[in-house]
Amino acid sequence: MLRQLLRPNWLRECTLAELPLQELLDQPIRALVLDVDRTLLPRRQAELPASALRWLQQARQQVPIHLFSNNPSRQRIGAVAAQLDLPYTISAGKPRRSALRRVLAELNLPHQEVALIGDRLFTDVIAGNRLGLFTVLVKPIDPQGHPCKQDRLQKLELRLANWVGTSLG
Repeated sequence: MLRQLLRPNWLRECTLAELPLQELLDQPIRALVLDVDRTLLPRRQAELPASALRWLQQARQQVPIHLFSNNPSRQRIGAVAAQLDLPYTISAGKPRRSALRRVLAELNLPHQEVALIGDRLFTDVIAGNRLGLFTVLVKPIDPQGHPCKQDRLQKLELRLANWVGTSLG
C-alpha cells in the first residue's frame, strides 16, 4: 500500500518551470493543484522566478490552477496567488486529505483529471495518490528557476521510497 502511495504518475528530472505543459495536458488533465514552497518558489522567498511565472501564465490560460501549501503564511502564499489572481489554500496539512477534498469539490472534476504537482513524495505525492489524482514529482526550484542544488530532502525521500520497495524509475 505505502509503495503505491509513494509512486508518482510522473517523476520528472526538471522543475515545474521546465515541465512540458502540453505533455501534461495530453494526459488529459483539466485542472492543476500546485504546491508552492520549493515547487513554485525557492525556500523563504516570495518572488516567483521568471521562468515559473511564465509557465504559470501559460498554464492558467488552459486550465484552472489552485495553489495548495502546507505553509501557514497567508501573507507569503497569498502574495504569490495575487500575482496571478489564483485561488489558494494555506495550512493544507498534506498528506491529509480534507483540505484537498475541498479544493476538488470546488473544481468539480473527476479526480483523475486533476494533477497535483509538487517536490515532495511524503506530502504532495501521497496526498494526491490517496485521492486518485495524477501526481507529478518535480525537482525543487532555485531563484533562477533551475533545479535546486541542495535538494537533500527530496533525495532522502527517494532513498526511503526505494528502501520500502517503491520502484521509481
